[in-house]
Amino acid sequence: MKNFILGFIVALLFAGGGLYFYVKNGYLSFDADQKPSEFEEHTAMAAVDAATDRRAGDVKNPLPSNEETMVAGAKLYVNHCAGCHGVPSNPDSQFAHSFNPEVPSFFKDAPDMAEHQNFYIIKHGIRWTGMPAWDKTLDDTQTWQIVTFLSNIEKLPPAAQKELAPYGTQPTDQKTDDEKPAEPAKSK
Repeated sequence: MKNFILGFIVALLFAGGGLYFYVKNGYLSFDADQKPSEFEEHTAMAAVDAATDRRAGDVKNPLPSNEETMVAGAKLYVNHCAGCHGVPSNPDSQFAHSFNPEVPSFFKDAPDMAEHQNFYIIKHGIRWTGMPAWDKTLDDTQTWQIVTFLSNIEKLPPAAQKELAPYGTQPTDQKTDDEKPAEPAKSK
């Protein structure tokens, strides 16, 4: 039994050493334009989820889920998040496809994480994904405003939708100039 345990430990050391050699000598590709293996993708996402669950705590959103908060969140989203995560008129941007893992497109697939987890990820980022830590740029109130916006992304009030309008959207209850009947051309 003693030899079996010793053999098992030696085998683990050789496997660990082989893995270290493989990674250290550049055999593992970190190219963002290459799809990671299913094992890498599954392991990395499970690790991110577990780390977020462990570290995010259970803080409650201190802001009301009202129009004012969502408008503020929409403004911040447009300035800090839309380039990667999309807008209603371009939910699936080519830029988002440049990342690996691919950036979530929130106007195609609304975020389904708990608010405290979204807060944690926005504040601290996710290493090696391109998701930066916004804690040096946004204060906690601003981060909660974005979280509130994301939590209500499928049912935004018109004022919040209007903040996305420069990117080709209009609130659902307003007609754009293109939708209004054209005035007849004046003859000379």
